[in-house]
Amino acid sequence: MRPLARTAAAALCTVTALGPTAACDTLFDDARSAAPHARLTGPEVVDKALAATRGAKSVRMTVETTSPEGPVEAYVATDVRGECTVTLSVGAAGTMELVRTGGTVYTLSDAAMLRAAAAADIKKLTGRWVKPSTGDRHAELAERLCDRESLLGLLAAKSATARKGRTTTVGSHVPTLTVTGTADGGKWTANVASDGRPYLMKLRFPRGGAGGAAGPVTVEFSEFGKPFTAKRPKT
Repeated sequence: MRPLARTAAAALCTVTALGPTAACDTLFDDARSAAPHARLTGPEVVDKALAATRGAKSVRMTVETTSPEGPVEAYVATDVRGECTVTLSVGAAGTMELVRTGGTVYTLSDAAMLRAAAAADIKKLTGRWVKPSTGDRHAELAERLCDRESLLGLLAAKSATARKGRTTTVGSHVPTLTVTGTADGGKWTANVASDGRPYLMKLRFPRGGAGGAAGPVTVEFSEFGKPFTAKRPKT
């Protein structure tokens, strides 16, 4: 909508005391759409955000969700080569560090995490880097988070429901356009950068998250393209 036409329509909404009608809501939703996305539909905004985020050479992700073992927090750095580092905390189950480099995975767990995994020699393994055993569910979860698609795929599957909303800021005052939609179990919300490349900055998804998560998933994306080093630890 052109600025003059938008102004006239806004005045009409005010003068006729229409209040929050569907027509006026649509008008102001459009007015709030960040400029780079103004001519795009909600699904088109999501598609651009997914393409930009998938295309980043590297990205950091902060993931929060819940599992049967309690709150889950993960701090992930991952790149297109498959290099990855993860710090994973799972409720009372403890904390694990994971490094994936050269196609090999190494983990370092605290005593609580080892007890939760029913490790055979907790005292010997605590604080040591090892190659995780087959079936280690915490290591499997951490490594799944190395693949950004495990999280982006949640949004991709529901992009057709996207509707543009208000502008807001995320992280270090990054201006974003809020996009919302529906999914099994509730409503999802995404924040797409409106300055520079249209990266996905934040995603909040209802139940059914990645890696066997039981509750809602919140992911913040940052430091796109910033190099990092996943060093092979001493084992």
